[in-house]
Amino acid sequence: MVIVSLVVVLVLAVFGALHWYLWRRLVRDTTARSGVSRRVGTVAFVAAPLLMFAAIAAEQTGAPFLLQQVLAWPGFLWMALTIYLLLALLVGEAVRPLLRRALDRRPAPAAEPADVREAASVPAGAPARDAEQPNETSTSTSTSTSAAVAEAGAEPTPVAAGPSRRLFVSRVVGGAAAVAAVGTVGYGTYGVLNGPKVKRVTVPLAKLPRSAHGYRIAVVSDIHLGPVLGRGFAQKVVDTINSTQPDLIAVVGDLVDGSVKDLGPAAAPLAQLTARHGSFFVTGNHEYFSGAEEWVERVRELGLRPLENARTELAHFDLAGVNDVAGEDEGQGPDFAKALGDRDRSRTCVLLAHQPVQIHDAVDHGVDLQLSGHTHGGQLWPGNFIADLANPTLAGLERYGDTQLYVSRGAGAWGPPTRVGAPSDITVVELASKQA
Repeated sequence: MVIVSLVVVLVLAVFGALHWYLWRRLVRDTTARSGVSRRVGTVAFVAAPLLMFAAIAAEQTGAPFLLQQVLAWPGFLWMALTIYLLLALLVGEAVRPLLRRALDRRPAPAAEPADVREAASVPAGAPARDAEQPNETSTSTSTSTSAAVAEAGAEPTPVAAGPSRRLFVSRVVGGAAAVAAVGTVGYGTYGVLNGPKVKRVTVPLAKLPRSAHGYRIAVVSDIHLGPVLGRGFAQKVVDTINSTQPDLIAVVGDLVDGSVKDLGPAAAPLAQLTARHGSFFVTGNHEYFSGAEEWVERVRELGLRPLENARTELAHFDLAGVNDVAGEDEGQGPDFAKALGDRDRSRTCVLLAHQPVQIHDAVDHGVDLQLSGHTHGGQLWPGNFIADLANPTLAGLERYGDTQLYVSRGAGAWGPPTRVGAPSDITVVELASKQA
């Protein structure tokens, strides 16, 4: 308990320091000390992270769904925006001294020559003075004016000056960072909300009969229906899958982030999925955060067939599915022996398993092809580097001994409805017989 508390304190300290840095560069360094802009910016930098924590807490604690929806958009978008503001400002730290140096090299504006000023003040047709002759009248007048001002107790009006070079540089760097971050998050959010694109992959399998050559499986994972991605998004996913006219549909986990009560209507379009040999479903880790048993029954009602550590023998190959490893805490973890132990290994076997880390058990049980998701391809660059370390395959097709693993980047997004450097996809996996 003490260790957990220390970790929480450390995380909050780092998070606070990060936001102080963002506030300093984007608000304090670019605004007047007592100006309205600084006050507004400070309030925004306090409210935004509070909204983010509130959005996460509301989802995790099962708060009223309307409250989750209200908090989710600003809270989760700020999560993404923070990442790219930080990255852009760090780049700005390198640019800042270069910009200052460039401004310092600029020559100061030349002073206007005295004779030009005099000429401008002489009425047309008046005789010009000798340039070397002192302007006694002007000097006398100036002295008299200064004395009058002094006697009146007034101060001369200062000449208006523009922002200092330091302030100018801060505004240029901060403004560029803000534009880059908002543009990146905006484009990444548009990509998610616009729906996943279709990706096509051909996978040759040694034991696949010639009659199954060209068999197409539509693989979709990580839809993440929740407070942000709702029924409209589910309909886009279903329409995209159906447009590929697959022979079989595989939904490989993380369908939802929430209860059947809140998200049952959002998942309703799944009943429209159409494939010659049906639609199949396996659990992901987020199902176990959302009531896995209820969701398994719900997808069954929608016409999908759950494969809970189970196998079905199709005409040309075996299709098996195992529960996600997150189910172990509820006594519902993956059971490869139950799903694959007594099968005929001379037949091709395709396994649905949410997480790529399950590939090692798949290899041990003679699986020919494992279809997975979970990684989101990293979702938000540079998160792909972290996700790559945590998973044997980040995205795409790879071989492990005699077993091949295909990992989809997923159709939706968790947390921020945003993807950067990892576009969403629905993959049509076309099986190829080496006998064809």
